[in-house]
Amino acid sequence: MSTNLAQKLREGTTKSHSMAENVSFVKSFLGGVVDRSSYRKLVANLFFVYTAIEEEIERNKSHSAIKPIYFPELNRKSSLSQDLRYYYGDNWRKEVEPSLATKAYVDRIHNIGANQPELLIAHAYTRYMGDLSGGQILKKIAQNAMQLSDAQGTAFYNFDQIQDDVAFKNIYRNALDNVPVNNEQISQIITEANISFNLNMKMFQELNSNLIKIMVMLLWSAINSFRKKFA
Repeated sequence: MSTNLAQKLREGTTKSHSMAENVSFVKSFLGGVVDRSSYRKLVANLFFVYTAIEEEIERNKSHSAIKPIYFPELNRKSSLSQDLRYYYGDNWRKEVEPSLATKAYVDRIHNIGANQPELLIAHAYTRYMGDLSGGQILKKIAQNAMQLSDAQGTAFYNFDQIQDDVAFKNIYRNALDNVPVNNEQISQIITEANISFNLNMKMFQELNSNLIKIMVMLLWSAINSFRKKFA
């Protein structure tokens, strides 16, 4: 019998989703203002987050609640590694480290993976479904803002093993609906999904200081252009 978990997750995280989109860094990104330094830090942070998610899902792949949503074709660690090599060079592993917010995020994932694996569903849903839903739009924005070619720095958004995003999302939603969880666990998963959104927001908020620097630079550039025009 279907639990309608997919719909309950969507409806139960609507407010958190909206709040995440209104974080300054995200709003600026969606508006086409992307600072390369901030972006590569985001890619680094996401590498640590996805490493944790994928380690815990792999470790718990035989768990009754994880088995239905075990889709290795969603894994992002490898593609993020490609992007980090582009942004930081071949020695990128020595150059990157998780931010404070990212460490808290990673610790949360490992903790629930060890103690309450069904809650991993919340983190997988929040990240992977978001990547599939808006990934191509974000990829185009990043390419235009940072003047990247199709093969540079945006491997994260490419799901090479998934031929049809829409069809796959339907498969994933159906899998969610058939996860063997009770009403209490569903409530806990929805709560955890909102926590996941909050952890993502904190990670984005850390990048706001760089965003402020960009805005000051743009303002200063505009002032200088104005001065030159009327000098």
